[in-house]
Order: sequence, then structure tokens, then C-alpha cells
Amino acid sequence: MPRSSASSAVSRRRFLAATGAVSLGAALSACGSGDAPDPSQPVSKADIAAAMKEPTELTFWTWVPNIDKEVALFHAKYPAVKVEVVNVGQGVTHYTKLRTAIKAGKGAPDIAQIEYQAIPTFTITDSLLDLSLYGASWLEGKFVDWTWDQVSSPGGQVWAIPQDTGPMGLLYREDIFAEHDIQVPRTWDEFAEAARKLHRADPGVYLTNLAANEAAAWHGLLWQAGAKPYDLSGKRDIAINVDDSISRKLGAYWGGLAEEGVISADPDFTDSWYAGLNRGKYAAWVSAAWGPAFLSGSAKATSGKWRAAPLPQWDLTMPTSGNWGGSSSAVVKSTRNPIAAAQFAQFLNTDPASTAMLATEQSLFPATNALLYEDAFIGATPSFYGGQKVNQVFADISTTISNTFQWPPFLDQAATDWTETVGKSFADRTDTGAALGAWQQRLATYARGQGFTVSS
Repeated sequence: MPRSSASSAVSRRRFLAATGAVSLGAALSACGSGDAPDPSQPVSKADIAAAMKEPTELTFWTWVPNIDKEVALFHAKYPAVKVEVVNVGQGVTHYTKLRTAIKAGKGAPDIAQIEYQAIPTFTITDSLLDLSLYGASWLEGKFVDWTWDQVSSPGGQVWAIPQDTGPMGLLYREDIFAEHDIQVPRTWDEFAEAARKLHRADPGVYLTNLAANEAAAWHGLLWQAGAKPYDLSGKRDIAINVDDSISRKLGAYWGGLAEEGVISADPDFTDSWYAGLNRGKYAAWVSAAWGPAFLSGSAKATSGKWRAAPLPQWDLTMPTSGNWGGSSSAVVKSTRNPIAAAQFAQFLNTDPASTAMLATEQSLFPATNALLYEDAFIGATPSFYGGQKVNQVFADISTTISNTFQWPPFLDQAATDWTETVGKSFADRTDTGAALGAWQQRLATYARGQGFTVSS
């Protein structure tokens, strides 16, 4: 979902070597009263089946609207387990309350929605349950490979179940492009030339807006370019490279366009930004797979005028993209009902009816292979996009995303520092190269202050 925001040659396989699971009968019989299974041992299918018949109450924190419909499907299959859905807010509000409850040792939910980029901030504090012991390892093949790498670790741990994704693409105004004889840019060089051409012809229109407050989109562009801004080894060793050669290439490119004044840097998801979309101030939006549904509700005055395309490429021979957004369902380690909570997270995001409902009712872009290539889904032809099969466009883009991108365990700080340095350079049309250096220094200083050993 918004905000909250090249395929590897070989997808990592992480199967749990767990034949002959240990019986947990005694622990399971007491599970509903607060005793948990041995967290170091895998749970058998028989144990899971028995636990799901025990009267159990779970709390699920999520901001997905009307998700009670999907929860009802779970209740129909497991009537003994009752799930209470609670919306405590979105983004910073959600995570602040979650961290506070976990630290206090009371009030935390059993299951929580967590965006991919936020998972390391909870695994670093040992706050999430390893779902590999509850059958999750065997679900890997159901999901787009790079999404699985976002929720798991090389050691075989599974920290969450993918729910939705945000492959990045380009949404553009076909009418504005046609009026100014602009072809859909295939490369970033062509994109830059189109930006200059359009703004010369109509100074009131920009090819796109690179929001000065949108660190998530910048990370997606780094992802597409093959950057590895963060590399966490263990729990306290991290390499920070937000000012490396790839980052500087992107900085010079986007900073240069901003200095020329041929792209804008307006804050996104604001009233003025929405107005700009509706009146044609922006001829394109570097967005993600959730963008088409979002745009159709936020720029209704432009219905029928938009189309979708892959992002322009740095190398046409190796098409790639990044991801912006998407969430998962994680089980909080303090849960008193780990088996039921784990099964709920898995059901919600793998059951065919539930995943189809998430895609159609809440317009979440799928993380499961089955739905991503389902004919009815990819064959949809929304009138807002002139009948184009936009889901097909983003499904194809999803296959080009690398599974090697990592997030830092202090994402909030990384986003704040980016906005105050790199983002500010776009808005002020100042030296983005210097801003990248400042971002690197601030992040490294912060990390060391938090007890990390930092390299670059």
C-alpha cells in the first residue's frame, strides 16, 4: 500500500530440516491458557490441527480497510479461533504504538501488519516470532521470490508472510504525451530529454514530480539501479553506502533535473499535489503497483487519460525495477497463542479466496504467484486507463526485481535524514552530491550511537 514506499539468477531456498517433529501435546493443551510451545522446535501438522480446535482469541493490528471480510473467511474455517481487528493508525503511528507495547511487555497484538522495510527494525530487537517452526518455510514457492527474501533470513528464519507488493513503474498522461509528441521513454536518458522538451513547450507542466519528502520512492530507485545502501551482518555490524557510485549517479541525474527546473519536487500526498495530478501539472508519476488504484480514486477528473509502462532503464539489455510499498503479516513474539497466530498470518495471505479478496476489495497488488498470473486479474481492463491491462504491466515488472535489496534496522532515521538532506536538495535545487555525503555522515553517526559497528 502507498506510504505507509533484475531477478536473481538463483532464488535462495530455505527449507526447514524438520522431519519427525517433536510432539508438543502437553504444551499445546495449555496453549490457550498462556503456555507456548518450545520455540526451538518445529510444530507438527497434528499439533497445529489440535491447536486450531482450541478456543482462542487473537488480536490483529492492521490499517487495511474492511479486512474483516477476509478475517471472516478464517473464522469460517477455524470457528474456535476468534480474531479481533484493531486499527491503531498507519505508518509512524502504527509502529510507535507497536514498539511501545512490545517494550512495555503488555498490550501488544498477536499479529501485526508490517511493511517490508520495517521488518528489520523489529527483528533487531527480537520482537517477531520465527514462523519457519510453524510451517511457513514450505510456503516459499507460493510467493514471488523477491518478496520471500524481504521476510526471511539466510539462516532459514521466516519473520512474516508477504501480503502485497509495490513493483515500480511509470504512470503517464497519454494525452499530454501525444500533444507534445513525446514517446514513452525507454531509458532514463530519454526521460531526461522528454522532461526538458515538455517543460520548454509548457512551463506550467512537468514530466514528473520527485517528491522531496518521499524517501521510500528514492529507495525504490536505488533498488532498480542495483544499489546496496545497507548490508547488515549479524545484529550489530552494518555497511552503509548511501553515497556510493550508484547513489551518486542517481543524485547527479535527479538533482540535475531538479536544478534545471524541468521536474518538480512538491511534497506528495498533500492537497496541492492532488490538485496537480487533477489539473495536469504532472505528465507522469514514477509510482508503484498500488498507484493505478490509488490514482483512479484521487484524480477522477483525468479518467481515461492515464496509461502504465515499465520504468525507464539504465541498461535496456537488463530490464530491472525496484519496489515501493507492500506489507506483510508478522506474529509478535510475545503472543500467548503462537500456533493460532501463525496459522492466521499464513491463511490470510495464502488462501485463494482471501488473497483474491485482498486484490479486489482492497486493491492490494498480489504477492502470490497464483494470483499474480491469474487470468481474471491480469486481464482486467479498467476504463480509467483506457482499457489497458495495467495489472499485466506491473505483473511483468514484478519479475524484474532483484531479491538482494536490504533495509536498515533504523529506517525511520534513514527516512528523516534523507528528507532533511537529499530531499531538501531537490526542493531547494542545490547540490545533491553534497546532500548525499551529509546523509551518509548522519546515518553513520546515528548507527554508531546506537551501538552498531559501521563500515562503508
